[in-house]
Amino acid sequence: MAKTRSGRLKKSIVVLLKIGIPVAIIAYLVCDAAGTKNQAGENVFQQLVNQPKRWGLLAAAWLFCASAVMLTLVRWWYLVRALEVPLKFAGALRIGFLGYLFNLAPLGIVGGDLLKAWMLSWEHPGARAKAVASVVVDRLIGLYLLFIVASAAIVLTGFWRLPVDKVRLICQISFVLTIVGGVGLGVLLIPGITEGKGTRALGRLPRVGPAIESLIEAMRMYRRKPAVLAGASAISVGVHSLFASGVYLIARGLPGDVFSLSTYFVISPLSASTGALPLPFGPFELVLESLYMIVPQQGITMQEGQGLIVALGYRLICVLIAIVGVCYYLGSRREVAEVIHDAEQEQ
Repeated sequence: MAKTRSGRLKKSIVVLLKIGIPVAIIAYLVCDAAGTKNQAGENVFQQLVNQPKRWGLLAAAWLFCASAVMLTLVRWWYLVRALEVPLKFAGALRIGFLGYLFNLAPLGIVGGDLLKAWMLSWEHPGARAKAVASVVVDRLIGLYLLFIVASAAIVLTGFWRLPVDKVRLICQISFVLTIVGGVGLGVLLIPGITEGKGTRALGRLPRVGPAIESLIEAMRMYRRKPAVLAGASAISVGVHSLFASGVYLIARGLPGDVFSLSTYFVISPLSASTGALPLPFGPFELVLESLYMIVPQQGITMQEGQGLIVALGYRLICVLIAIVGVCYYLGSRREVAEVIHDAEQEQ
């Protein structure tokens, strides 16, 4: 009885934090933007209502973002099949869109990645370790390639030469994370590193141990599949390029000034890297708004809140894409409920 109450309390606290922290971030950004007006006496929200929108560009933005989401599902399916789990593409779409929905909405302590792993292992008994490994590597590659794309764009566009200290610091951080991440992944792919006593000891650490153990086990499974990792990385470049282009089209479709397309290949991946945090929204909006305010562009003066408006437009497009996940959820509510119950019991 006490254990049940403790579990319910934990679930309530997690949901409260998942909702409360993002709402607080958005509320702060909205209040900050609402108090800043342009020469016409309008804030960004009044401009959004009063000035015309380019609906064709916004529709194109939805298409780009939806294509990016589809590519992420193809990448995960590719990683699953590489471990000889007989998951059909239709099944990958169903599980993937459900995971996308659960990542977007704070529906409990079970996030989208965990739901994907559990549903895959639920449908393919005996493949639980492979299911977890596929999700871990999928997330890891996606996150690391964000910094690869951002760093490449920084170098190719000369972004790091901009005479703004904060921009140069951001560029340096991106370079450092790219190098450190590459070295870290390279080390994990060395056979002896993942087999020693020290590695097993890390897996027994309180709280973080299980996550470390899952990462190490995932790298063991994919270590002998360099072509698969390279293929998944190439897909990720396409994913992040589509998302960056989608954010650019959103900015073009909404009122206000717009950066060059190449700039969005820097600020979009850097903002999206906050997806590593277990929050459905908030950090992305905060980082994009901050970058809007500090990145200089010749002939452009960004108004306070312009980045927030673009980020909220992106979130709305994400919600429209997630409707597919809602349809899958309505068609398999009982199965999803059983999987969530089993997953929560082990949390």
